[in-house]
Amino acid sequence: MTLSRSLSLGVLATFALVGAGCSADAANMQGGGSGMAAGSPITGEGIPNPAPNVTIGWGELPEGRVWGSTAGVDIDPTDGHVWAYERCGGNFGQPCVDNNDIAPIFKFDRNTGAVLANFGEGIFVTPHGIHADDDGNVWVTDFAGVEGRGHQVHKFSPEGELLMSLGVPGVAGSAAGQLNQPNDVVVGPNGNIYVGDGHSGQGMTSEAAMAEGRAQGLTGRIVKFSADGEYLMEWGQIGTLHGDFRTPHAVDFDSQGRLWVADRGNHRLEIFDQNGNYLDSRYSHGRISGIFITDDDMIYSIDSESSMTSHPNWMNGVRIASIHDDVIVGFIPPHEADSRPLQGAAGEGVAVDADGNVIAAEGPNSLRFADGGAFTYYAVGM
Repeated sequence: MTLSRSLSLGVLATFALVGAGCSADAANMQGGGSGMAAGSPITGEGIPNPAPNVTIGWGELPEGRVWGSTAGVDIDPTDGHVWAYERCGGNFGQPCVDNNDIAPIFKFDRNTGAVLANFGEGIFVTPHGIHADDDGNVWVTDFAGVEGRGHQVHKFSPEGELLMSLGVPGVAGSAAGQLNQPNDVVVGPNGNIYVGDGHSGQGMTSEAAMAEGRAQGLTGRIVKFSADGEYLMEWGQIGTLHGDFRTPHAVDFDSQGRLWVADRGNHRLEIFDQNGNYLDSRYSHGRISGIFITDDDMIYSIDSESSMTSHPNWMNGVRIASIHDDVIVGFIPPHEADSRPLQGAAGEGVAVDADGNVIAAEGPNSLRFADGGAFTYYAVGM
């Protein structure tokens, strides 16, 4: 597999035009007026890479610790530094229960990777999604559960004080106020909290399997809470119709106040208003694990899951587009992987700093190809 590391300065100009609301013109520049970008959104071939300089194993780790897997990384809106976590030196299952004295949450200096904060020991089973709100507080979902711990969302102050927890500790449920494998969390423009809940649907590939999952109380939904943690509403179930999900794996808001959901099992992005009304979809981003929307409304989506059995022929990696259309204008290639010779391996979480540098959070599928480092840093070209 040949992975391009080239940079086109023209695409940076295209990004600027798209971010300024000229997405139609930018699309024409990419595809000769056809509305499609030159190159293939499936393989990434022919699509420029705006961040070709790769640092594997980015970020410091306290002495004596080893990197575990992750799926979450975000940028602090107050200072531009990087919030992330690693799973207490483990991979999946219950790594932070097995390593109870290890603090999984980190704040890294965005320029050097130095540790600025580290906390959260004794709270998590398996951290999954992470979000830094406008006040610098950090929210982390706990995907798995054991007795008295997990299936929750936790809010911390920037210093690590636990401020709020959503869900019932250790209880996976679909009743109001309960959570069941929460994947990601985001705070909306008016302070309401939105949780992408339910990880199981992505493996259900028939109507019968989805019906059985629903009957078992498994979830594929967005749960909305007030700013003080009161349950307000929810929408969605395991399914394929618009407004249903087969694993709502990541959530984020754009500048228009619209909620974007990475519906991983259905290979699409779904867009909603803040009350759950369906607005639109995108289909050119692959089997999406993580998303990040920049201030100028470019969406970066990372595909860590495409394979010849789950999403044939689609290359893993980071795809970049304007929120205004379904045209991929940038592509960051994956790690070369012997076990995925046709499609490569990429992380699950993605974040973009103020300079356009991209940080990927390496999950179970890609950690071994990132030299054991939980984070990979893709710097913009010069």
